[in-house]
Amino acid sequence: MLERFANEIPRFFSANNLVLLMEAAGTTLAMTLLGCFIGFFLAFFMVFLRQTPGLVATPLRFAAISYIEVFRRIPFLVITYLVLFFIQAFISNASLFSIAVIAICIYATAFTAEIIRGGFESVPRQQVEAATAMNFSRWQTLWGVIVPQAWPVIIPPAIAFMIGFIKDTALVSQVGVFELTFRAKELNNQGYSGILVFGTIALLYFAMSYPLTRIGQYLERRLATSRH
Repeated sequence: MLERFANEIPRFFSANNLVLLMEAAGTTLAMTLLGCFIGFFLAFFMVFLRQTPGLVATPLRFAAISYIEVFRRIPFLVITYLVLFFIQAFISNASLFSIAVIAICIYATAFTAEIIRGGFESVPRQQVEAATAMNFSRWQTLWGVIVPQAWPVIIPPAIAFMIGFIKDTALVSQVGVFELTFRAKELNNQGYSGILVFGTIALLYFAMSYPLTRIGQYLERRLATSRH
């Protein structure tokens, strides 16, 4: 076994394979960051709709709550297949990368909406009532009173969700996206040792997620300090 490893390593780490792996790592990181960032901003809008007061806004609240409750309970792989078949029914040549980003976006919106709602609700109610008494508009209360105090509660779990999702993107290999796990299966099918191939892939996942973990810990410390 050791002899096989020694013979395979120079062939496996050839320039061609390294380029393929780096491209796959870039695809994995790009679709995760793009999907999660878009999902995060859509989640803000979703929470805004969910907390809109008044009888007229009841359909908006119902739509926002329904979206969050439904998509939080559907596995990411099922959402990916639904997006794939729905989009391909209208656009037969849609790129798989775009389909993966849309699926991530749908999933991230539902999950981060709950994180953002928790952050908003951590702000003392009296401060919101005081802003209302001072004739602040809803938008002024949100950006001037709620959001600055809610950031320390929102940011750490939102970054943790994104880091976790780097691993979950392996599921989009099931629909043929050329990300890390898909390339690993290709290389394994070419005859390279599974331990060598998937061991290398595991190190690449670690290399992508660890810096984000450190950034998340740094922001958590900074935000905790600024809140005291």
